Amino acid sequence: MSASQAMQSLRLIRPIAAFMVVLGLHSGLHVAVAQSAEKRPNIVVILADDLGWTDLGTQGSKYYETPSIDALASQSRKFQRHYHSQNCQPTRAALWSGQYAPRTGIYTVGTLERGQAEDRKMNTPENVTQLPLDRETIGDVLKSAGYRTGYFGKWHLGQQGDHHPGRRGWDEAITSMGRHFEFVTQPPTEHAKDAYLADWLTDRACEFLEKPSGKPFFLVLAHFAVHSPLEAKAGKIEHFEGKPTSGGHSNPTYAAMIGSLDDSVGRVLKKLDEMQAAEDTIVIFTSDNGGVGGYGADARNFTDNAPLRNGKGTHYEGGLRVPFFVRWPGVVKPGTTSQEPTAHVDLFPTLVEIAGANRPKQTLDGLSLVPLWKGDETARLDREFLYFHLPGYLEGRGMRWRTTPVSTLIGRQWKLLEYLEDGRKELYRIDSDISEARDVAGTHPQVVKELADTLDQWRKRTGAAMPTLKMQPKAARNDPIETRSTANTGA
Repeated sequence: MSASQAMQSLRLIRPIAAFMVVLGLHSGLHVAVAQSAEKRPNIVVILADDLGWTDLGTQGSKYYETPSIDALASQSRKFQRHYHSQNCQPTRAALWSGQYAPRTGIYTVGTLERGQAEDRKMNTPENVTQLPLDRETIGDVLKSAGYRTGYFGKWHLGQQGDHHPGRRGWDEAITSMGRHFEFVTQPPTEHAKDAYLADWLTDRACEFLEKPSGKPFFLVLAHFAVHSPLEAKAGKIEHFEGKPTSGGHSNPTYAAMIGSLDDSVGRVLKKLDEMQAAEDTIVIFTSDNGGVGGYGADARNFTDNAPLRNGKGTHYEGGLRVPFFVRWPGVVKPGTTSQEPTAHVDLFPTLVEIAGANRPKQTLDGLSLVPLWKGDETARLDREFLYFHLPGYLEGRGMRWRTTPVSTLIGRQWKLLEYLEDGRKELYRIDSDISEARDVAGTHPQVVKELADTLDQWRKRTGAAMPTLKMQPKAARNDPIETRSTANTGA
């Protein structure tokens, strides 16, 4: 090859080489973009206990002080019609299994035979108190998908052996029922005798977050607060004792407990910031059921759920509707709200989609909320109704019954309650009557019939256990639901 030919070849090779370098850079860029797009977010779920829908500043309270939760809400989409079960155990079963109560058999806490036997007009079915071991939990599914998983706090679905969350998909799990601590992987962990539970659980959650692993993490921080007994830090109680009350929000100890819950949320958010993980982390805040309040002037009320009717243990809005905030930087538009009805059974399929995980072997009753999170405030799901079923009794709080056996259907416009003792049905335009002040069943008989048929079909489809009427003596009592009594319970 002559010198001139060599120079010509070199001139041809250089642009080809440059093109190959650029192509390589672009290929690398595409790979990087693809990897970035496939990067799965961390997930943090903070679950309060018995926190009412209005028990936060962002939800309208002028007495309780919740600056950290309010800040989180301002960075989130608030789902103002999110529903859980009437008390904690069925809610937790639904959250972590993705199934309505009829499929798990977990309808309430303890037994469905609550209250005095002579006051119950129906025989009730058995209640399951531990999440069946043949159900995969969301912990199982996300762990299998490569997440590092941690659960700290109230579990209430089986404390011992294989029922413990440490054997149900969570790498680290400390369960607590009040001041009871339990470690599944080693002897019971030590804690200071004077440790405040909300603080102690938050310490454990932050320690979990700090551990390097190279994996995305899934953390559940399930507080016992603000469940009874009402116990709070003296300094916080003193602060609220000197503060003017507002409406039915007036209990300084309860307010102080909410304050400590808020401190916990603030600490978790701060830890995510310190780790520079906040932008890559979905944070969900909610409560397991409605607040303990709204039962009337003579009842034991810790709070007031107004404008919602009644409270924990009932199928009225004060018992089922709970705060639900979702922060997902770059995806969920902050400072927005949704009025689309959503429920506990939706969390499981949502997290499955986000994690790119395999669905569990059991039926999932909910829908993924990702379209609502990614969409605008008017986004809707392809679903007509949510369902709730309690085939037993819940007593107490200044009345004979908080509820007798009841099934409930909730849609965007209508809400139907069917009381199973006598077949009585109540119908509310829940989109415009948030307080359930006007029962319109008498003026909409066709709507009642159609919704009752739909509710009955759902019960049959899910195998819902049903109570049966007792043989009533001639002098049987026929007290209304809200007859006064001294009976009470903490669940």
